[in-house]
Amino acid sequence: MIDIFLSIAPIFLLLVLGYVLRRGGIPSVEFWNLNDRLVYWILFPALLFSNTSTFDLSGDLLSAFAVAIYCGFGSAVIFALLSSRLFRLDGPTASSVLQGSARHNSFIALAVAERLIGFDGLALATLVTALLIPVTNITVVTLMVTMIRGDGGRAAVMRAVLRDLARNPLLIAVGLGIGANVLNIAPIPVVSDMAKILGAAALPIMLLCVGANIRIRAMTSAGLPVLLSVVGKMVVFPAMILVAAQFVDLSDAALLVLILYGAVPTAASAYTLARQMGGNAPVMATIITLQTAISFVTLPITVTLVQWLGAK
Repeated sequence: MIDIFLSIAPIFLLLVLGYVLRRGGIPSVEFWNLNDRLVYWILFPALLFSNTSTFDLSGDLLSAFAVAIYCGFGSAVIFALLSSRLFRLDGPTASSVLQGSARHNSFIALAVAERLIGFDGLALATLVTALLIPVTNITVVTLMVTMIRGDGGRAAVMRAVLRDLARNPLLIAVGLGIGANVLNIAPIPVVSDMAKILGAAALPIMLLCVGANIRIRAMTSAGLPVLLSVVGKMVVFPAMILVAAQFVDLSDAALLVLILYGAVPTAASAYTLARQMGGNAPVMATIITLQTAISFVTLPITVTLVQWLGAK
């Protein structure tokens, strides 16, 4: 496990560096706010397009990935809904538990997969990201609307949600990449080369941005919602992926990549979504920060456990 921890350590050091730079105002707080937009609108879509347009989608890999990852995601969603109802959490807080349990930090998963497996790991992780992005966005946002707003104004809100999804750069990049792949027109001269260059810059900058968005002060408000989200994201999600994987044909590398998506912390962008939709933003900030901190320990343990099971 020490070797695995040392392999993953540079990723977490980048997160820490991002936090330290933002706290020190280097180069400025405004820079980090704008850099988030650069990652969201340019770098991450370029990475997604570059990899989905050239990845081999033939065979049973895509369907096996879909079965395993959707089983984990669906189980995490159900856990969040049932546990929130059981403990009678209010709608905004329950929506934060939902995001904490079901969403994933693609940046960390992509970086860890590349560190542990190499380019093939990055390609496999991109495929999982492409499968999860549409389902996660549509499911989580729709449920959040129901939790927070109930029946009042639901139609108007859903129209706004559908409009936002239609112009979501990540969804567009995945759609274009898969389209180019299916039509067998990739790599596209100039376009694919530019996307590949931008994609190469994506991971280190994305990790710095994730670190810059960590809020240490939020850790003082930990409580039941945070505990529920940790169980949902770091126990239920990966455990159900492992169960589902027993019924499909997956290589050890493919299984490891899938488990990474279950074991990584929730998305840093969940805080922004909670603020925009009227969720419990302080609880969401606590969930993101604590899950990221916990993952420093749980990710190496999870990877070691998966490799041990694969060796048996």
